[in-house]
Amino acid sequence: MPGRIAAIALALLISIPARAADVLPIFDAHLHYSHDAWDVVPTLEAIAILRRAGLKRAMVSSSSDDGTQKLYAAAPDLVLPSLRPYRSRGEIGTWMRDDSVVGHVEARLKQYRYVAIGEFHIYGADADLPVMRRLVELAKQYGLFLHAHSDADAVDRLFVQDPQARVLWAHAGFASPGIVSGMLRKHRNLWADLAFRNDHAPGGKLDESWRAVFLEFPDRFMVGTDTFTPERWHYVGPHADFSRAWLASLPKEIAERIAWRNGETLFSRMMNGR
Repeated sequence: MPGRIAAIALALLISIPARAADVLPIFDAHLHYSHDAWDVVPTLEAIAILRRAGLKRAMVSSSSDDGTQKLYAAAPDLVLPSLRPYRSRGEIGTWMRDDSVVGHVEARLKQYRYVAIGEFHIYGADADLPVMRRLVELAKQYGLFLHAHSDADAVDRLFVQDPQARVLWAHAGFASPGIVSGMLRKHRNLWADLAFRNDHAPGGKLDESWRAVFLEFPDRFMVGTDTFTPERWHYVGPHADFSRAWLASLPKEIAERIAWRNGETLFSRMMNGR
């Protein structure tokens, strides 16, 4: 009997790494670590949350940018910094009309490394305002993505300003599958994150209309949690598991692309190559 127990214990120990290796990695393309999160979720705790969730990479922006820099300094192998133009959460609705934002963004770009500018909120004709136009120019100058929380109209306007721009459409614009697929056909340099888009998987089951879009554009989507409040940090792990559940209904290769390969291909190499 003791020998049998030892054999069972050994088998369990051997199986643990195998099970861990089978867990689908996640590239989370939409995380924030803003000023109201630092005290609630200290930096090392936040990094531990990301690692426990099985994240391969985490694309992080914050208001102010100091939060992003805290996480990146603690885990440069995990965190990919994105520069949000807001210095505080209260600037979400005013930043595009505040000329001082340009100087702030220019200074941070000179001091730190990033893969994107954003996530920023911009809608309709506001995308043609001078501050937004300058951010498009800076993204081009530094070879960065634009992470836009926008309607389709604003996204179109960004591409008019720079037809070669690379845009990550936050929340897939909260648009219908038909609109999203139409935008992806129109703009070859448009990708979309699925943060807060649980409507594509009601009850954890993938909606058929979304399935068609994912099958048509397997290289253009990424998952995201959107930790827009400190409390959302405790949802990173459950959200990663939720994503794995609905991705499991897709062909394995496509599931892997959306889960992590697309983000890794697009963003991780940007940091490695600079």
